[in-house]
Amino acid sequence: MATNPQRPRAAYVCNACGAAQPKWSGQCADCGAWNTLEEVARPPAGQSRAGGRGGGFAAAGPTESVIHTLADLRPEERVRTSTGIGELDRVLGGGLVIGSVVLLGGDPGIGKSTLLLQACESLGAEHPVLYVSGEESPQQIGLRARRLGVVGAGIRLLAETCVERVLALAERDPPRVMVVDSIQTLYTDLLQSAPGSVSQVRETAAQLVRFAKRADTAVFLVGHVTKEGALAGPRVLEHMVDTVLYFEGESGGTFRLVRAIKNRFGAVNELGVFAMGDRGLREVKNPSAIFLARHDQPVPGSLVMVTREGTRPLLIEVQALVDESPLANPRRVALGLDQNRLSMLLAVLHRHGGVAMFNQDVFVNVVGGVRIGETAADLPVLLAVLSSYRDRPLPLDLVAFGEVGLSGEVRPVPNGPDRLREAVKHGIRRAIVPAGNVPKEGVEGLDILAVKTLAAAIDGV
Repeated sequence: MATNPQRPRAAYVCNACGAAQPKWSGQCADCGAWNTLEEVARPPAGQSRAGGRGGGFAAAGPTESVIHTLADLRPEERVRTSTGIGELDRVLGGGLVIGSVVLLGGDPGIGKSTLLLQACESLGAEHPVLYVSGEESPQQIGLRARRLGVVGAGIRLLAETCVERVLALAERDPPRVMVVDSIQTLYTDLLQSAPGSVSQVRETAAQLVRFAKRADTAVFLVGHVTKEGALAGPRVLEHMVDTVLYFEGESGGTFRLVRAIKNRFGAVNELGVFAMGDRGLREVKNPSAIFLARHDQPVPGSLVMVTREGTRPLLIEVQALVDESPLANPRRVALGLDQNRLSMLLAVLHRHGGVAMFNQDVFVNVVGGVRIGETAADLPVLLAVLSSYRDRPLPLDLVAFGEVGLSGEVRPVPNGPDRLREAVKHGIRRAIVPAGNVPKEGVEGLDILAVKTLAAAIDGV
């Protein structure tokens, strides 16, 4: 029987040696590695990878490839479109870039679909929007839109999981913005594996990226996350898109944080803060106000620090609890911080501060569910731990930041003056900061203690 040359073909490639096999097996016949064969798509005979079933794109001819000189290029300014949600525009770098691909990941039920549906309401007023759902029916989306108060007159809905059919319908009337919820539910006819597998996610995402660049359509891809909090699917998925956004926070909590992990058109590590309510997500325009301590009286183990998330400083409360441990190996628990760094800081406190905690349980928490990745949290963490250990409260109007080195020195951190000016806006009157972060002209209304060592900071409190 003659074979159909247009029939999609699949191959299995070993990710250890790169050898291709016609069918899957547990062991690679070339290098002998086990469980390394992954299904990949191959175009039908006589077609290039960019043509045929790959989303309706014509095969690129040799005349379309041109070598340019970098000095002769005149880059065009990419036009940004506001999503109608200020905090989402912030993490996107100032607005949505038409033709870009944005990957939005987060835990189930944290608000990914809600945020995008609210953004589509504003975008649909000026641009054609296509919402592709592989998990919900149009009726279910309509019920959620009614609950959120989204009219959605300019939003078109499509319940489909085959990426070839999605792109074929989108080609007839190309939308300006397209939402795919979620990438793990789509599949391509080029592969035989189940939707959500590594090969399916990689191939469907590649077709959507090619469509976005060709049709000048902004595409939002909703991604599931694993139990470790990373995006499910191949790591190459994050390299294919232009922007990667992560939802942070507890699903049952009030506040949601959207962080930019990668952004080709804006600042990385930018943070957007939202509050979840009955009518969906509401942006928080002054996040420092919700993260600050609101104690009537000073309490031991509490201190305000100034962290910088993207382009703006934030005031966040750090809490510490030190208690005598009944265990042979005392516990070191850090929520919102790196636990290994906490252990290192406690060793520095013992060696250069003269305070030993080898028989104490130490618990550190960052209020509001924020995750702090910068080293500016070193000094406030140690001061909060010392305050709890001594049962001596710190003043409510005190703020601190600075990196602590292994030799006990306190090093400056970026944008120190901006952090101090932000602290003054929220009623802070005292600050313990590295000597290298103190402005020459000072900060009006702020009493600054400049320190060079951890011992000097301890003496200052």
